[in-house]
Amino acid sequence: MPKAKEFEITKGTLLIANAMLQDPNFKRTVVLVCEHNENGTFGLILNRPLDLRLEDVIEDFGEWDAPLWLGGPVQTNTLHVIHRLGDRIEGSQEVIDGVFWGGDYEEIRELVRLKTVSTAELKFFLGYSGWGPGQLDDEMRSGSWYLSKATAQTVFTEPPEKLWGRVLRAKGGDYAYIANFPEDPRLN
Repeated sequence: MPKAKEFEITKGTLLIANAMLQDPNFKRTVVLVCEHNENGTFGLILNRPLDLRLEDVIEDFGEWDAPLWLGGPVQTNTLHVIHRLGDRIEGSQEVIDGVFWGGDYEEIRELVRLKTVSTAELKFFLGYSGWGPGQLDDEMRSGSWYLSKATAQTVFTEPPEKLWGRVLRAKGGDYAYIANFPEDPRLN
């Protein structure tokens, strides 16, 4: 079995749920870590599209022809964004090369309303994944997560239903076998 912790968790790390993790909030998820420090960890689940659109949850934002994503089980009444717009959005924070988190809400809204950005540049999330100080370290010690480095392709272009398996296969070795592990081994 591969080791769960191969490098330190930093912003830009992907948390890949262990195949045996049964928590319905995180089963077979891939979480992009946007912030990790002594106060805890903030991340967004990359492979949980919702059957909702932006206009379903926010009035007067503009037309956005893409699903909202479930960022995680914490504060699902909050909206978060990751994007490729860098310096075009004041206050955004770079997570990995070419991928940013947050920024000025009014600037983002105006870009959407003017239709000067595409769905390949922005992803909106309801809620987030959060861990208090030491909590994620405990989950790592218990083997709940595998780690990898995120890429812009992972964040924006991988089909969500294939993302978990693809990031495991990309790690190679035993991880490629884990990617094919059935969701319910009793049915195998």
